[in-house]
Amino acid sequence: MSVVTKVVLDAMGGDHSPGEMVFGAVNAVKEKEDLFVYIVGPQKVLEEELGKYEYAKEKIEIVDAPDVITCHDAPVNAIRTMKNSSMVIGLKMVKEGKADGFVSPGNSGAILVGGQVLVGRMKGIERAPLAPLVPNKNGVSLLIDCGANVDARASHLVQFAQMGSIYMEHVIGVKNPRVAIVNIGAEEEKGNALVKETFPLLKECKDINFIGSIEARDFPYGAADVVVTEAFVGNVMLKLSEGLASMLMASIKEAMTSTPVSTIGAAMVKPQLKKTLKTFDATEYGGAPLLGLNGLVVKIHGSATNKEVKNALFQVETFKKQEINNKIKEYLLSETAE
Repeated sequence: MSVVTKVVLDAMGGDHSPGEMVFGAVNAVKEKEDLFVYIVGPQKVLEEELGKYEYAKEKIEIVDAPDVITCHDAPVNAIRTMKNSSMVIGLKMVKEGKADGFVSPGNSGAILVGGQVLVGRMKGIERAPLAPLVPNKNGVSLLIDCGANVDARASHLVQFAQMGSIYMEHVIGVKNPRVAIVNIGAEEEKGNALVKETFPLLKECKDINFIGSIEARDFPYGAADVVVTEAFVGNVMLKLSEGLASMLMASIKEAMTSTPVSTIGAAMVKPQLKKTLKTFDATEYGGAPLLGLNGLVVKIHGSATNKEVKNALFQVETFKKQEINNKIKEYLLSETAE
């Protein structure tokens, strides 16, 4: 008998909430027999949304949460005072062991604060990084950190590299993943103070496959499987990648429909083009997990649609089945023993 993965979905706080959140949850439970979803938000609103669909009623449960943390709320104050919000209630369910993971499109700062304060970091983890999978020419790279720790130290980046390696190997299936640090050149002596301090520590780390520095221009080509940086640089790289991909897709579509001849040509190459562009769609890989916590917290885009929601729910299931938290804990124990 398969083990059921229980996921809490924050149905509020996104640009398309709650409609796309609910639709994504319904699609997810239809595709996965061993998935159960708690949808958190205002009871009546969610009942109305769920009433639009046919699904196995025993696989989705509404958890009433009358309040919503918006993008305008101050993160720390919101987590502290809005106890009846969908985000706080959902995170507490993970902390109390009622669910295996939490998925939300809501206020990024509040998710980061709530994840570390309510769910809590694992013993031995100094900082919890956000780690999205970013499409590249050869597949995907894990960008760690992309928004949680702007003022990280060298020891934090080393842990990011170690956790990222575990994630890529056991969730994505990349054996001996290549780890690189973001830099302004390939030479070891280049970089700011943080990079210069971190580089030799990563070089000495025997449990990761450190290949040196990576420049931003090499990132889209998949030059490394785990790309390590602090949150400021990581967030800039992520947003630039997303914006550039969106612009290129829009430009290609415009060019291929600009004349009758190009429209005919577009029809001929559409199947292959669609297949190629799909590989660069970040929503295919779910959201950005906040690694190093006692439970899984996944941040999806505020503009997330049902596909990203569904894949983020699947992401939690994979995370549980591969026992990523246990593997990180085992690693920390082995480090302590040494």
